[in-house]
Amino acid sequence: MRHKNTANRAGRANHTDAPARLGPADALRVGAAGLRTRPLRVFLSALGIAIGIAAMIGVVGISTSSRAELQATLDRLGTNLLTVGPGKDFFGEDAKLPKESVGMVGRMPDVESASATAELDDVHAYRNDRIPEGESGGIGVRAARLDLPRTAGLTMAAGTWLNAGTARYPAVVLGAETAQRLGVATPNVQVWLGSQWFTVVGIMNPNRLAPELDSAALVGWDAAASRLGFDGHPTTVYTRARKDAVEKVQGLLAATANPQAPNEVQVSRPSDALAAQDATDRAFTGLLLGLGGVALLVGGVGVANTMVISVLERRAEIGLRRSLGATRGQIRLQFLTESQLLAALGGVGGVALGIAVTAIFAVTQDWPTVVPAWAMAGGILATLLIGGVAGLYPAIRAARLPPTEALAAP
Repeated sequence: MRHKNTANRAGRANHTDAPARLGPADALRVGAAGLRTRPLRVFLSALGIAIGIAAMIGVVGISTSSRAELQATLDRLGTNLLTVGPGKDFFGEDAKLPKESVGMVGRMPDVESASATAELDDVHAYRNDRIPEGESGGIGVRAARLDLPRTAGLTMAAGTWLNAGTARYPAVVLGAETAQRLGVATPNVQVWLGSQWFTVVGIMNPNRLAPELDSAALVGWDAAASRLGFDGHPTTVYTRARKDAVEKVQGLLAATANPQAPNEVQVSRPSDALAAQDATDRAFTGLLLGLGGVALLVGGVGVANTMVISVLERRAEIGLRRSLGATRGQIRLQFLTESQLLAALGGVGGVALGIAVTAIFAVTQDWPTVVPAWAMAGGILATLLIGGVAGLYPAIRAARLPPTEALAAP
């Protein structure tokens, strides 16, 4: 009986001497307490992480918003627009499209509509008749057919498009860029074209599929022939093909527009140029993400530096906790938790800052604001990983401090 009681007392003594477990809530509380003692240092260290995460979130968000705007533009304008233009002849001279090319293209079975413009040689647009001819600013004048808006997807910002009446008289429609450069904000003002006055009847919205029209002044086909010396040969034929037959139409356009010399015809698809631009933007986005990663790495180094200094400054605290029964594992967990909390603060702040930067930039560009959920979640996970890596060495160093040495520290 005496032997049994002795064993029970020994077991109770061993149970009493065993260190208490440090649960998740306790670890968070202890780690947060370490951060609250040095708020300015914590803020500066978290700021380094936040800048890196904000840079990465901002780059991804702006890139995604840009692609969303591009997709919305293509959905609105369509990817079935093709353009036909003159190339070079056998002798390397500029070729011409036949006058009948628009009609021949429009009669193709899989073509929904066809229209055209023609660049007028040596005719430019000026705000008034007192500006020297050599200072046109590169604003060219084009003859345009009446059905151009339907085919090219043009919309008006102010005024109206040319009609059967105004197309025969000195009336002009300005592209968005042309109107801005000429300082024209409303219709019913006059501009100087080809040594005569033309009245502005409309101003167009920008068009990403036909950007050449943004920087042009458009007059009627008949008015160009009677007043500006137009010879009737189109320089760009806009073709709207059936969506399921774009490739087929693209392959037949050259021979249809100029049956006698199809090799002198150039056919292009404007949406392909936008897709190529998007691919270029993606490559540039990758570069910026790399720079954001470097900033994040620098922030991680700052966290590691902060934690190392914290271990050196808190040696007495570590020794006291060890003398009261805290294990090395609990000390490691405390400092590792503190490091991850510090990085998480920077990560959350960086995500919020990145979203704000994306939203501000998107609003100024009139884009939809899109920040992928994977980017936000990835930013937080990246900070936790960096916090763990940055705090690993300081945590191990703190756990290895002998209690007597730590308590003896000044």
